[in-house]
Amino acid sequence: MSEPFSVRVTVRGYETDVQGHLNQAVYLNYAEHARWSLLQAAGITQSGLLSRGVGPVALETTIRYKRELLAGDEADVNCAFLWSGGKVFTIEQTITRADGTVAAELTGVGGLMDLKQRKLLPRPQDVFRDLAKDPALFGL
Repeated sequence: MSEPFSVRVTVRGYETDVQGHLNQAVYLNYAEHARWSLLQAAGITQSGLLSRGVGPVALETTIRYKRELLAGDEADVNCAFLWSGGKVFTIEQTITRADGTVAAELTGVGGLMDLKQRKLLPRPQDVFRDLAKDPALFGL
């Protein structure tokens, strides 16, 4: 596994719930932002995926909430891809407050879909490796 890719986010007031905590759905947005940031850093664009006729799909996501995030908090959102060799891959993500406290852990299962056939491609890591200018960001 490679060193996780990371982006920093700042919790905005409108992303919080009535208790002042980051709303549960926003954790998913932060995780998605980190994944697309990794793709961009690796040189993969949405238009590049579409021109290849493929698109990433989320199949399962689990969130373990550890500590609260509040408006104004800065947090690092990391992600690391784990490849099984089959049609799916796992993405491990951690959201960590700037002081090092883990706020949440996310585990996702994803795949790469052939957009015409609407089926998962075998060995999605091969497509990511081909499209990426820096496949090391995916642990490839």
